[in-house]
Amino acid sequence: MSDWVQAYEVYLKTEKHASANTVSSYLRDVHQFAAAMEDRDIGLTDALPQDVEAYTESLTRRGKSPATVTRSLASIKSFYQYLLSRGVVDQNPAKGISPAKVERKLPQVLTGKEVELFLEQPECTDLKGYRDRAMLELLYATGIRVSELIGLDVDDLNLPGGVLKCFSKGRERVIPLYPAAIRALNEYVHTVRPQLVESEDETALFVNMNGERMSRQGFWKLIKHYQEKAGIQKDITPHTLRHSFAAHLLENGADLRSIQEMMGHADISSTQVYSRLLNQKIKDVYKRAHPRA
Repeated sequence: MSDWVQAYEVYLKTEKHASANTVSSYLRDVHQFAAAMEDRDIGLTDALPQDVEAYTESLTRRGKSPATVTRSLASIKSFYQYLLSRGVVDQNPAKGISPAKVERKLPQVLTGKEVELFLEQPECTDLKGYRDRAMLELLYATGIRVSELIGLDVDDLNLPGGVLKCFSKGRERVIPLYPAAIRALNEYVHTVRPQLVESEDETALFVNMNGERMSRQGFWKLIKHYQEKAGIQKDITPHTLRHSFAAHLLENGADLRSIQEMMGHADISSTQVYSRLLNQKIKDVYKRAHPRA
């Protein structure tokens, strides 16, 4: 079955245009399931619905979170659906198996003042400071994913037009930039970046101090450094700024469809979580402020 797993990996990358993280997690889940079936002397093409159900129950007994079990089941379903489409199996044994219900936690967002404090942390006194300020401003201005941020090329930026072109998961979207982000990016692109890149062939918009494309790990460390410097107690991740971008737009009157388009959500239900967040904030204000609450 290793050949089919490899073919499935190619399918995820080329046909589904899945992100590197998605491909990695799906393959990890499939390999773990395959190992469990092998321990029971069951071939992957021979697995039955009761085998899949028994496997998910074993994950729960081992203390795996409902979210982990749900993701694993989704990966197994996807793999068998692929095998079914290729005629390798005649049924999807994971079809009809219901995952454990996952309590969807509301995303953590920063307040407007916390965002201002955080964005002020990079000091524009050296090349790194200018670069970091531009990265953080762009992230909050557009709400793009960190994988999209580090994957940007210089040509994706249209500063005279005040927009960013973002291509991800087989789709392109164009997102406006606010003036402070445009100013920070202008300074970085025209003054700072040329001093960092070593090769004229380098296309990456954001590079590390060695002149190479910024890595996910490098940007994560950058976020943590400025969180500590700002003294913000909330656990800030690159996704925190993405959540804050959406929540603040909604709070200030943006409609869900526009936010969905800017964030690149395939399903409006992913965007609707920010409505729940806003409703919860209103309830909290009511409880604190109403004299009879």
